[in-house]
Amino acid sequence: MNKEDLKKRTKAFAVRVFKFLMTLEKNKANDVITYQLFKSSFSVAANYRAACRGKSSADFLNKLKVVDEEADESSFWLEFINELEIKCNKDELNFLLKEADELVAIFSAAIKTLKAKNPKSLILN
Repeated sequence: MNKEDLKKRTKAFAVRVFKFLMTLEKNKANDVITYQLFKSSFSVAANYRAACRGKSSADFLNKLKVVDEEADESSFWLEFINELEIKCNKDELNFLLKEADELVAIFSAAIKTLKAKNPKSLILN
């Protein structure tokens, strides 16, 4: 998967999360979860796009770490919705859970590969 494919995939993830969250019942508890998942899922797409415009390999790596963290946070909130058994489209929730986990795996592997290729980048941990 190249950078453009991954840009499209992260943006599609954010769009699907948005549409999914719009179907949830509106109440104070759900609003908190919705807000957090909105932010983290959009951040995956926006920060990956920013990473692709990194000024150096160190800048790219730093921004990719943010993307990885936000994808993991998205996964957390989706798991939270699942465990609370919030009324929702379970098929869509399962798709989003799987997609978030795959994105975490992709970005974690990319970070590991970049660090292996450039040990000096370990300073940025």
